[in-house]
Order: sequence, then structure tokens, then C-alpha cells
Amino acid sequence: MSSHSNHGLTVTPHLGDGAVLLAFDLPKSLSKNLAGFAIFCTTPDKGPYPSNEYWLRNMLNFEDALTKEGQARPTQSRYAPFQSFHWMHFPGAGPGRYKYRVHAAYFKPSGGVGLGHQRTVKVDLRDKAFPKLEIGFTRGYISSQAYEDRFHNKGIAPKKKSITFNTKAYQPQYEWLGAHARKMVFQFLGDCRKDASLSVDVFAYDFDEPDVIRALAKLGPRVRVYLDDSTQKDSNGKRKGHGASSSMESKAAGKLEAAGCQVERGHFGRFAHDKVMIQKKNGQAIRVLTGSANFSLRGLYVQANSILVFTSPKVAQRYEEAFEQAFTAARKFRSSPIAAKWFKPSGPGLPGVGVSFAPHHTAFTLDEVDQEIRKAKSSVFFAVMQMSGSGPVMPDLEKLSDRDGVLSLGTIQNRGQLKLFKPGIDDNAAVTSFGYLSKNVPEPFQKEWSGGRGQVIHHKFVVKDFNGRWPRVFCGSSNLAEGGEKSNGDNLLEISDPEVATAYAVEAIRLYDHYRFRNRQGKSTSKKPFILDPTDAWAKSYYDPKDIHCLERKRLAKK
Repeated sequence: MSSHSNHGLTVTPHLGDGAVLLAFDLPKSLSKNLAGFAIFCTTPDKGPYPSNEYWLRNMLNFEDALTKEGQARPTQSRYAPFQSFHWMHFPGAGPGRYKYRVHAAYFKPSGGVGLGHQRTVKVDLRDKAFPKLEIGFTRGYISSQAYEDRFHNKGIAPKKKSITFNTKAYQPQYEWLGAHARKMVFQFLGDCRKDASLSVDVFAYDFDEPDVIRALAKLGPRVRVYLDDSTQKDSNGKRKGHGASSSMESKAAGKLEAAGCQVERGHFGRFAHDKVMIQKKNGQAIRVLTGSANFSLRGLYVQANSILVFTSPKVAQRYEEAFEQAFTAARKFRSSPIAAKWFKPSGPGLPGVGVSFAPHHTAFTLDEVDQEIRKAKSSVFFAVMQMSGSGPVMPDLEKLSDRDGVLSLGTIQNRGQLKLFKPGIDDNAAVTSFGYLSKNVPEPFQKEWSGGRGQVIHHKFVVKDFNGRWPRVFCGSSNLAEGGEKSNGDNLLEISDPEVATAYAVEAIRLYDHYRFRNRQGKSTSKKPFILDPTDAWAKSYYDPKDIHCLERKRLAKK
């Protein structure tokens, strides 16, 4: 979107999925005594708020922000401005047109904070979709102050695992945690239920979301499922994994077969790792739902994931070819035409899109990702679940700090640890545990829930030059590693479009900011509380050409 300037203050909004990233810029001459940025919001509807106009609030203050009751006291940003050159807002009033008035805030000689020059921007946060593409993200915030505030760390399922439990009591949590991505899944299934001429083919890996399984079971013979059955052995030699008879996946397969659905089990060389639903009308593929989110409780309600729905027979037909190959002759998939190359379906209402289907004989797809990362001129953002396996992508991402002029920022999770990558920042190389706020809770924050064992950053995306001339997004179910491309059933998408690239870039920044904030929380102590800087020293790095903050300020404020 366009930048807006007034008396030197520049504000550039970048739209995400139900969120807006506001990027700020000021000439260095106006940074003296800068306390931060204050934001006043006008919403299309008041939603859960007392009014449709309010100051965005800051969890941090210039002093210990505890009330007498010991609870955190979010403070209006006009008194506790945001000490960052960007801020992200997730309005609770829902989709619609919003107005943000941003002020540069300064320390007053007499004490306190005063408001300086302002700039107003208007944005449209309605759920957006191309005529033939819709994108949604899960929230991935089960370990957060927001989840604690709303749901008091309530669990998302009974302690005893099941695919048949009553989900009614959990629906408010599911709707909040699953966000737009969950809505897309159930709209897709709901459309199938309403039209008897529609049938569904499903690729599933982790598969235990009761309402998804019930919805498919209701369609009965109109459903075919290719479901992973990979297994491993535990230390006692007992089989575990999706193929074990006690697994939720095996129980789901039994329930669907009892309802008349056709179920085929398989795992290629390693995993049947796709997460796909293909909608067919009178036998012809017309829509496809794909992405990184498993049709599972963790996939939709714990992990950070994305889902894409293409309403395009050209795209859907390619997915249907991959499904038919897997369902009827999985052993020949690697040598089949559908696994041999990138496919580039096109047409009105579609962005530039390419799609590939694994397993392949060679990981040619990763060469494309590698080349685009190397060609980046301004930025590379990413969020990746790292798995074992070689290939160029992971080394590319970890070496981006060596590239002058390229803003690199992202998160990589591996075996319960999260790596934060942003060169030039003190805690850039930090490794943080998702459960630390359940053990050592710094004031003024409340105990959080870890969300259970397993991945939380489950994304597999890379964004190149999101606000440049030639943006690219790589996403899908592929873990972007050679082992998976050669051994897993997977799909990898390449999308060339500025709006799609911006949405994924905002998602990468959202996750980085969230977990970097948590990391800084974890370093807070009573002797060194986590508070706002009472001087303008916090802003110095944003004007230091040797610091990545400076590049961040310039790149994000660019229209």
C-alpha cells in the first residue's frame, strides 16, 4: 500500500490476514527525545470494545506496570508509546474499514509524554480473496498473554485422546485459535454438504480434528481419503505413529470406512505429508484447499499455519492428478508425469502460480527456491519448521545476514526450540522454549500454557522482496528439505503477487515479533524489569547504518 507522510512522519500500512502492520519513519533530525509512536484507531464497528474509537494499548510502561491486584495494566499508547518503528494490530471488531491516526510521541522537558506530528491512514481489513484464491492463517497464539486473558489457559480437548468427543465446549477457543484458516476449512466442507453433486478427495497426514472427521463422514461415499500410515518403533520395539492400530489416524480411517468413505493408506518413501481437499462437481475437479495445516487439533489450534483455497479447475485438476496417482498407484508416483516438473496454471482471477508434487527423483523444486532467495534485492522473510534433510534452502536462510542491503527476518523451529533470525539484534540468535512462561513468569505477565509437546511454528514459507518489483512466495506442505522432496508426498507452491507476498511477510513479522517479545520477557527480572526506555536511546539503532534496525525502518516504510 502507499506511504503517507506529514511533516516528516511517514506511515505505511501493510495488510495481512485480519491484521495490519503499520510501519513508521522519521528523519533523524526529528528523533531527538523520541518516546515512541502512539496510535488511535477508529473501527467500523465497536465489536467487543466500549466504543469504536480507542487508543491502542501497550503492555509495557515506563515503570512496573502492576495494579494492586497484581494484574498487568495495558496503558494507552498516548501515555506509553510503542518503542518500535512498526506495530501490528489485530482488531477485535472484525473485518471492515479502519482508520489509524499515528503520532510521533516525545518526552516533555517537564516530564511525561506529549504528542507531536500525526498522520492518518485508512485500510480495508475485510477478508480478502482474489476471484479465484483465498488465503487464511491460524493464530498460533496458544502460548500467549492473549490466550491466557481470553481463555485462562484452558485445554483444547479432553485429556484422553479421542476423535469422537463433543467439541461444543471448545468452540470459542477453536474459532479464535483457528481464525480465518479454520473458517475456510469448514466453509469448504459445508459447501460440499449442501450440494449433492460435489465429492471430495482428501490427502491427510495428522488427522484427529473431530468436526472435520464428522463432516467427511456425513458425505459418506462421496469421499475418498489417502491417509498416511507411517510407523516407527519406540525404545521397546512397539510400533507407533499413524499406522499403529491405536493411532487417531487409524481410528479415523475406521470411522470413515464405516460411513461409506473410501480410504487408502500409504506413506511413499517416508510420509504421505500432504494436507489437501479437492472438490469435484460431477467428477470434475473445480476447487482445491491446500497449505501447511494438518486437519488436526494441533494443526488448526496450536500451530501457526496457512491455508489456501483455489477456485480454479486448472489448479484443482493438477491436484486431482496427484491424488489419483497416489490413490491408485502410489509406488509409481515418483516416476509419474505429475511429479516430474513445475506446473503453471493460469487464468483470470489467479495470481502467477506454480505448483509441484512430491516425491520426485531429484529435488529440482528446491533449486527454484534457492535461486529466488539468491536474487533477493530488498528482503527475505520466512517461517519454517525445520526437519532433517539436506538441500540449499536452510543454509540460504541462515546465511542471509551476509547479504548487504537485504533485510532478513524469520523463525525456524526444530525439536521444540525456536531460532530467531535477525542479524544485528542482541538476541537475534536466541533459542527460546515455548513453555518458559509456565516456569518463570516475569512481572507484569501471567502464566502461559505451552500448548503441549510438538511443533508450534509449522509453517513452511519463504517470501522474497515482498514490496519489490518481483515478489515471490514459496509455501505449501513441503518442509523445503531435500529428504522430504524425494521421500514425502508433498506439494510446493510458488506465487508471484504483491498482495500475497505482503500477507505472508506480515505473518513472518507477526511471529518473529511475538516470540522475540517472549524471549525478552524470559530475560526480565525484578531487578531488571521489562519496561519502556525512559530516554530516546531505544531509537538510536534505527539510524545506525550498521544496525539491521536501520534497514528494517527503511524497508518496511517503503511503499
